[in-house]
Amino acid sequence: MSTVAALYRHPVKGFTPEPLTEAVLETGGWFPGDRMWAVENGPSGYDPSAPEQIPKQRFTVLMRQAILARVRTRWDEATNVLTAEIDGDRLDVRLDDPDDRAAFEARLAAFLDEEARGPLKLIAAGPDHRFMDSSKGRVSILNLNSVRDLEARWGQTLAPLRFRANIQVEGWAPWVENDWAGEAITIGETVLRGAKPIVRCAATEVDPATGERDLAVVRALFETYGHMLCGLYVSIEQGGRIAIGDPVARPA
Repeated sequence: MSTVAALYRHPVKGFTPEPLTEAVLETGGWFPGDRMWAVENGPSGYDPSAPEQIPKQRFTVLMRQAILARVRTRWDEATNVLTAEIDGDRLDVRLDDPDDRAAFEARLAAFLDEEARGPLKLIAAGPDHRFMDSSKGRVSILNLNSVRDLEARWGQTLAPLRFRANIQVEGWAPWVENDWAGEAITIGETVLRGAKPIVRCAATEVDPATGERDLAVVRALFETYGHMLCGLYVSIEQGGRIAIGDPVARPA
């Protein structure tokens, strides 16, 4: 039987994954609490009143700034406060307070130093957008057996957190998800619809514990399988509650 092994949200794009025990998905929505904020690395051109998908390189992201993994963040949903620990400094950032956001931006700019290309600005996606890497990316799923297959063939240990997925699934055969675009996946009463396999980038090269760029995961995927895919973007066709341990029904 296939089951939900782990759930994660990433309130600020590129920053700390936060584990959850359960989540309530809304029909047509995104994974709750995920990628609601991002840090512009110089003006991005993003307009929350007319949201459009823009390249992730315009934000601080692990693909470009590996040391972001050394910044530890945690979002308190009840108070809308982001707690950030940066090289021993703790900041409690009230996300609706411009002064708090400015203090966070200044401290992060000092931490990134030359890796900050332009003024840093913490921006909100707004109600009609999330800062996913793809316009089809409403929720991301990681097949843990695909990761293990790559580990075995490559001879390297890979933390699943390198792939920054919302839902980790245990029990699927390796790489079956690559063929599931358009297919329905059921978790309890929740129905997800495969959108597209996830093309991986240099963010997967970064050790999520140390912030070191230590493994060429994208190259290993291509040299081993002839593709750079790992994971599946899905849409939420029918919302509902999902939790760790829930059975996951693969396409018929």
